[in-house]
Amino acid sequence: MKKKKLYGVASALLASSIALAGCSFGAGSDSGSDEGSGDQVTVDIFQFKVEFKDQFEALTKKYEEENPNVNINVKTVGGGNDYGSSLKTSFSSGEEPDIFNIGGPSDVETYEKYLADMSDTEAAKAALEGTLTSVNKNDETLGLPFNQEGYGILYNKKIFEEAGINPDDIKTHEDLVKATEKLDSKKEDLGIQAPFALPAKETWVIGNHLANTFLADEFNHDVMEAYQADTVEFAMGDQMKRFLDLQNEYSVQPTLSLDYSQQVEELFSLGEVAMIQQGNWVYNTILQMDEEMAKNNVGLLPIPVEGYEGSIPVGVPMYWAVNKQSEDEVVKESKEFLDWMYTSEEGKKFVTEEFKFIPAYEGYEDQKIADPISKEIYEYAAAGDTLGWVFLGAPTNWTEGSLAVNMQQYLSGDITWEQVEENARKDWENSRQ
Repeated sequence: MKKKKLYGVASALLASSIALAGCSFGAGSDSGSDEGSGDQVTVDIFQFKVEFKDQFEALTKKYEEENPNVNINVKTVGGGNDYGSSLKTSFSSGEEPDIFNIGGPSDVETYEKYLADMSDTEAAKAALEGTLTSVNKNDETLGLPFNQEGYGILYNKKIFEEAGINPDDIKTHEDLVKATEKLDSKKEDLGIQAPFALPAKETWVIGNHLANTFLADEFNHDVMEAYQADTVEFAMGDQMKRFLDLQNEYSVQPTLSLDYSQQVEELFSLGEVAMIQQGNWVYNTILQMDEEMAKNNVGLLPIPVEGYEGSIPVGVPMYWAVNKQSEDEVVKESKEFLDWMYTSEEGKKFVTEEFKFIPAYEGYEDQKIADPISKEIYEYAAAGDTLGWVFLGAPTNWTEGSLAVNMQQYLSGDITWEQVEENARKDWENSRQ
């Protein structure tokens, strides 16, 4: 069983452990711990969502105030850094977190020996139908959904209006091309650098989200069908290519060095570009940069997919997992914290008002969806105009480590699109052997 300290860890320790991998949550000797006293329990959390880092840390502080016997350390790794690789490093170095994030069935397979059964939690009982499919195995629930998310093309309403573009007229790829060309022709008058900002440096943007939009149909919008598939055909590979090409051609350059922070904070939030491929998770960032824009000036367009015009991908981005190899008391406190976050009245207010989440749980009927992007996504979901969230069913590290890397090589001119598909297909098939 994993040894865990059951006493407080100085807050300076967390502040000093900025390195993304290979840093200990609780460095030091266990010789001073009073494991039998039950006075204090330390819970180490390793999580990926940079967009709500500050709000999440505020939530953990509130929980600590209400539960003085619990100390919570949070390490956030995401954005421009590979969470999956960092998590593997954390486990392989023996610095295992107590609560961490998994992405679906492939991660369940990878980390199964660490995953505690969450079936006994109130949060698992309240999870919306279908949100636990990816983490159910052998009659156990091995994770709890973060939230529901959706994504597409976020656009600046003011820029569109000044350019004379009606977003309701953009249904097909050809419509999007016309709008993009119009924006490009007027970019000096509009005061923008380019129509798009494509952060091709971010493997998750292109390998997870962009690709998923054009892979969902191939797997009947079912993450488990993707997980069980021996190969990937790229049946809509031509559409995937042309949407990537469009963003790349009409983006602030160079796209391969453009990251998430530049895309959202420096370019979109400040009105330097008209469109970005992102989802509701960016709202807090935009709010911090320009409150007026965040609340009144951001709209959502579906990424055009033939046969699915007017639909957007909606799904669970990640799951909370509890390390069953931690001390029993730590496992217990970890589950209680997650329950509190999603089922207590105070926690639910944080989830909707501070995190700006679209809840993945029952019991939020009296809570308001806090931001306009999430409201639009909720309306798509309520109308059933959604695409599947199948990228979580791909082989471990395939979307980012294989497909996205090949897409980057394509964008740099080193390989053809045909080679992208061929290389990624081989990697998928080899992983499934």
